[in-house]
Amino acid sequence: MHLVILPGDGIGPEICDATLAVLALLNEKFGLGLTWESHDIGLKRLERDGTTFPHAAKDAAMAADGIILGPISHNDYPPKAEGGINVSGDLRLSLDLYANIRPARSRDGLQFWGRTPMDLVIVRENTEGFYADRSMHMGPGEFMPTPDMALAVRKITAQACERIARVAFELAMARGRHVTAVHKANVLRVSDGLFLREVRAVAAQFPDVAYDEQLVDSMTAMMVRDAARFDVVVTTNMYGDILSDEAAELSGSLGLAGSINAGDNHCMAQAQHGSAPDIAGQDKANPASLILSAGMLLGWLGRKHGLANYVRAAAVIEPAVDVLIADPAARTADLGGTLGTRAFTEALCAEAGRLWSA
Repeated sequence: MHLVILPGDGIGPEICDATLAVLALLNEKFGLGLTWESHDIGLKRLERDGTTFPHAAKDAAMAADGIILGPISHNDYPPKAEGGINVSGDLRLSLDLYANIRPARSRDGLQFWGRTPMDLVIVRENTEGFYADRSMHMGPGEFMPTPDMALAVRKITAQACERIARVAFELAMARGRHVTAVHKANVLRVSDGLFLREVRAVAAQFPDVAYDEQLVDSMTAMMVRDAARFDVVVTTNMYGDILSDEAAELSGSLGLAGSINAGDNHCMAQAQHGSAPDIAGQDKANPASLILSAGMLLGWLGRKHGLANYVRAAAVIEPAVDVLIADPAARTADLGGTLGTRAFTEALCAEAGRLWSA
């Protein structure tokens, strides 16, 4: 398997280096046969080449078996016509990475919010919705007919709703067999009504999975009150983006939130947090989110290609992170610890090696 690494902006290069250190260990221990190459993207490339995402980098990513994308500062990019390509959005569309899968789980020793520990996964549609770069064949989905009026187009299609629902129900079959669809059909009767129509049709094909629905506003409140009641949550793009950040913080920290963007043939690991330019280059970044995301990528590759050693390697990362998080002295500063990025990575590699040999 061949990976393409796109380090990104801010802390991206540091946490990508940390992730590659973990992958190198697992590659050796489990005989994965992994290879990888790295391509600069983002602000560094914009200054040098006039684009945040050169053709060579995109071509390599699209040809790879998997992608690891570091955080990007796309809010600081110029318009697309001036070279400011949102790499994450571009790859999600170009490779049809329609399923954004974001687990959120409480961990021993780390404070969480709620009555009981939570363990849920948010399955978010990735290719349409209110996102301006994913709503139109040509031009953005936001426009201003007058200087004092702004409009936004939201695209919802039956095909996208059906396939994201199927991902959620198939995932639930391997977990707690419970799917919750989140919507706002009491207001967005047509678009969210179409979403619910397709999800309900898929639900009827999975009689062994419990199914319920929640309005997005009440869902945010219920997650604060008792997120443990939820197993797999399926929703549209913008709701899922917001709810997954909420779930990550409720479970303990956005810095521990793994995430993959998956399609039928491609998968990209991506940290759930931003590029944190204020701490870039200071050995302060918590690399756990991207490392956990890379573990999810290994698991996806293993299941997709029938590679049992990839699945076993992926299964080492989460427990290794759990061991470190349970010890306050082994955490990074954002979680109340004292370890820097490099020291945390070294400790994680040591723990992963120990778990491998146990």
